[in-house]
Amino acid sequence: MASLKDIRRRIGSVRNTQQVTKAMKMVAAAKLRRAQERAEHARAYADKLASILHGLGSPQDGEEKHPFLKSCADAPAHAIVISADRGLCAGYNSNISRLAERFLASETGAGATITACGRRGRDYLGARGARIVQEHVNLTGEMSIGLARAIATDVAKRFVDGEAGKVFIIYTRFRSAISHEPSIRQLLPVVSDDDGDAGKIDYVYEPDAGTILASLLPRYVETLVFHAMLEATASEHGARMTAMDSASRNASDMIERLTLMMNRARQASITTELMEIVGGAEALKG
Repeated sequence: MASLKDIRRRIGSVRNTQQVTKAMKMVAAAKLRRAQERAEHARAYADKLASILHGLGSPQDGEEKHPFLKSCADAPAHAIVISADRGLCAGYNSNISRLAERFLASETGAGATITACGRRGRDYLGARGARIVQEHVNLTGEMSIGLARAIATDVAKRFVDGEAGKVFIIYTRFRSAISHEPSIRQLLPVVSDDDGDAGKIDYVYEPDAGTILASLLPRYVETLVFHAMLEATASEHGARMTAMDSASRNASDMIERLTLMMNRARQASITTELMEIVGGAEALKG
């Protein structure tokens, strides 16, 4: 059995760790509230923009389609993978990395190139031979629209130039603080999420559908990338808050077990000393 000094040292170490996990939980909870609000606001904007594009996605007969609506089946796909720079967020990074790995192993993702957003996903995929052509790491601050615009512009250029047949974004969709869903969404060519003509609005084009599409489609792709970043950020903070809460509770359980062990060791030590004293006294009597 470990000595009393060793057990006390272990209890002190676990308590110090518990203070850190509690602090990290509070920080993650505060960041989660802000990230959740931003994700919900962006979701409403993205949904409305998608609704407008649903009515404009099929230009009038005789009008040339926008490049974002055409696909190039000969070129390999391109995927934007959004992960975190840091760990300590349960299975957040591993889940999204494994989803990206399965995508690369599928028929659609065979030979795909990668834009890695986040160190953890970059390291995981890079170690497995993925073709990472662009990376964005050290994202210590909040996700910005500027970064989303830069990524969207890059992948749009690859798509228009024929370097990428399709463009996908792999991210974690935020459901709640304890529920996050790794997801894949197609960015290019732009497809409607609606089925058929249900809910489709018959717009009057002014000046014309081609001009409106040329203006809205790049913004729509930027919005989808930014929205995915916000959803992933909220999911990361939620996963970290849940993980740190679990770690704090596990530390409390460990402290209880170590305290019980310490009490037993102390009682055993006291009993041994008493027996030695009694034995010595009996020896003197004899």
